[in-house]
Amino acid sequence: MTRHHRGAARTALTVLLAWGALVGGAGTGTAEAAALRYDSRAAALAPGVQYREFTFAASHGQAHGHLLTVDLRSSHVSVDLLTPGAVAARLPVSRLADARGAQGAVNGDFFDMTETQHPGVAATGAAVGPAIASGEQLKAAVPNGQRFGPSLPPGTTTEDVLGVGTDRTARLDRLTLSGTVASDLGTLRLRGFNQYAIPVGGVGAYTPAWGTASRVRAICGTDTDRAAACSGDTYEVTVRAGKVSRVATTPGRGAIPAGAVVLVGREAGADDLRQLEVGDRVSVSTSLVATGSRTPYRFAIGGFPILRDGSPLAGLNDTTAATRTSAGFGDAGRTLYLLALDGNTETGAGLTVRELASLMSDIGATGAVDLDGGGSSTLVSRRAGAAHVTVRNHPSGGAERPVPNAIGVFSS
Repeated sequence: MTRHHRGAARTALTVLLAWGALVGGAGTGTAEAAALRYDSRAAALAPGVQYREFTFAASHGQAHGHLLTVDLRSSHVSVDLLTPGAVAARLPVSRLADARGAQGAVNGDFFDMTETQHPGVAATGAAVGPAIASGEQLKAAVPNGQRFGPSLPPGTTTEDVLGVGTDRTARLDRLTLSGTVASDLGTLRLRGFNQYAIPVGGVGAYTPAWGTASRVRAICGTDTDRAAACSGDTYEVTVRAGKVSRVATTPGRGAIPAGAVVLVGREAGADDLRQLEVGDRVSVSTSLVATGSRTPYRFAIGGFPILRDGSPLAGLNDTTAATRTSAGFGDAGRTLYLLALDGNTETGAGLTVRELASLMSDIGATGAVDLDGGGSSTLVSRRAGAAHVTVRNHPSGGAERPVPNAIGVFSS
């Protein structure tokens, strides 16, 4: 794969933008103006898709960014979630993009990357928030206290998403799980769906989309402390062809057969599942319900909101600078912006979350989310006629980090 190198002989297009409420010094809260300079003219990658680079001065020094601008009005353009084929799996963004023939892509949601707090328990690699790909609902959100990533701003949750509906409009929304386990004994509320952490006392459902990863991580931690010990009170039930086919006292691993659902319970949820016996008829239903739109989503990805109605959210971190990735939209949801920074080091030039929100606003977004950053930040695009995408930014550590999902841009 060819790594993009910046040359000295760029055509410079300079645009000076005043950043409202941008901190001049870390933690000072002083509003100062900063310069955003586009280092190259916008390159049309395909009808409705453009790429450009820029540099800008922020509170921790000059940073370098990469931007894909996507015209959702164009009938040639579509956007979708890229995945490795399983919720609990990871691949580099370039491989995810090449596998689907995407014109460009950026990395996606924060994910279960390490389990040092739980000896003997393997990280699943599954994303934090809800996920919808090609209209298929893949997973729900873990409890707030089980997430990876920066602290959530007040009023936001792990259920928050950025999505594009079947009306080809991007928006911020919240996807809440609505699910049941119905049997002759009654109906249980489902508290999890293909997620790496089940709420305390709950029951979670796992489908073949989960993959082969162990389900033990699902019963570790609590709703407020991801480092808390794993529960010792668990039960697992496998449902095939509408009947209980197997029960176990601990969560298992391995591929889930087509058409089957595995139910994992902890504490009170485990007690509920113990009432079921092999041969009992069981019906499992799952649905992600949008709180802000009745339009079905073709694509949705978890990420915490940083910009809403053109204004940065209150309570965003304005002291810690890092390499970051963001997705946002403008023009009433008809223009999508996908951004990734170059990764120098986490202690070098970067953006605070507050600065990221201001930058997305200045680029043209009215709504935006923060996606996984640091070593995950990756933006790729495909040159005309190229068989493979090119990594446009410089990922931290000098190589791409495998991730559970990405936002892919397609053009016919």
